[in-house]
Amino acid sequence: MVIPRLIEHKRDGRALAPEQWASLIAEYVAGKVPDYQMSALLMAVYFRGLGPAELAALTDAMIASGDRLSFDGHPVPVADKHSTGGVGDKVSLLLAPMVASCGVAVPMMSGRGLGHTGGTLDKLESIPGFRTDLSLHQARAQIDRLGCAMLGQTPEIAPADKRLYALRDVTGTVESIPLIAASIMSKKLAEGLNGLVLDVKTGSGAFLTDQALAVELARTMIGLGEARGCPTVALLTAMDRPLGRACGNALEVEEAIEGLRGSGPADLMEVTYALAAEMLVLVGAAPDGAAARRALEESVASGRALETFAHVVEAQGGNPALVDDPAVLPQARAVEVYRADRSGVVERVQPRRIGRAIVELGGGRAAVEDAVDPTVGFVITVKPGDAVRAGEPIASVFARDAAGVALGISALGEAVTIGERGELTPLISQRITARGAEPFSGAD
Repeated sequence: MVIPRLIEHKRDGRALAPEQWASLIAEYVAGKVPDYQMSALLMAVYFRGLGPAELAALTDAMIASGDRLSFDGHPVPVADKHSTGGVGDKVSLLLAPMVASCGVAVPMMSGRGLGHTGGTLDKLESIPGFRTDLSLHQARAQIDRLGCAMLGQTPEIAPADKRLYALRDVTGTVESIPLIAASIMSKKLAEGLNGLVLDVKTGSGAFLTDQALAVELARTMIGLGEARGCPTVALLTAMDRPLGRACGNALEVEEAIEGLRGSGPADLMEVTYALAAEMLVLVGAAPDGAAARRALEESVASGRALETFAHVVEAQGGNPALVDDPAVLPQARAVEVYRADRSGVVERVQPRRIGRAIVELGGGRAAVEDAVDPTVGFVITVKPGDAVRAGEPIASVFARDAAGVALGISALGEAVTIGERGELTPLISQRITARGAEPFSGAD
């Protein structure tokens, strides 16, 4: 295989054959194709895109680069959810035990924070002792026993994706719809799922701020899933303000536990119930959205969902006492209340600025090797459209020290705008399936 010819071919807008993609990915994982050549090819894809046959071939080659979870003969259906990332998005922490407690197996494979967005693994690892580095064998055994495992991408699953993603992150080729779709779906399709639900974020705090591009990404991923026998549905959800109140790893775990107790913020619970209901219906565990919603609400009201979460925490090395005592979680050393600087209406709460501030406080990574401080972040109690009075507490900063508090107060001053009018955009705007996109109407 002459790699420079393939690069030139793609650079000039021509398609590579499926067998060329298969050989290229196999040789790259085997160390026979250097990073500098793969980087050049990724940049060509970034500018030229991939045709449907190329995208299918790339995705299949990435799946074939590793092992798969197998659930053949499993007594209950298997489903997962993926979010394209946001600020305050702790949905997975609630959704996985809720769905598992309704009789669906959930191999929740998640990622770490990226840029201004938080990552489920970082949130879970703020629980002292919690291990996310389960092998596929360990994950399958835990799912058989508890119905749920919450893990990171193992070296066994789509190793080509792990290498390609690291390369994209440092070569300016992350924001490519075909590359994003192949990356996400290669991991999810290797999980042996009976159904997949996608939470595709849109708005100022999302990776894809343009709604049309978010819809295109959703349709692309749905096409990949459906063609490979995995029914896939997407909801388009708002990320022009943080989701819930808590933003920051340990703070979000605590809020997720509040949600599993039935007292979580309304927006967080609405998105969680909507996505979880789609999962139950998709794999036949509920006849329709309304029945699925009732089952999920009962799993919370009865305490089964919280109990399942506690069992998962204990099985993966964490202290299950945290469900009753949030003090088990690491605590920030400095906390300061932020007050409205004027009376009026909240016009915006900019999630991207909040997410960047968490990284600046030490709660995210500027470089891959950076350690994460799980204690830092924000609790923001207002949303666009809320009326506030001058001097009213509207947020809190959680930091390491006084300098961090000052940084957080400054960030809130930039992120929260108070003016004369403000309004919330729809929390969930569209439901997208293989048949097309339609306005989201909730459980029916």
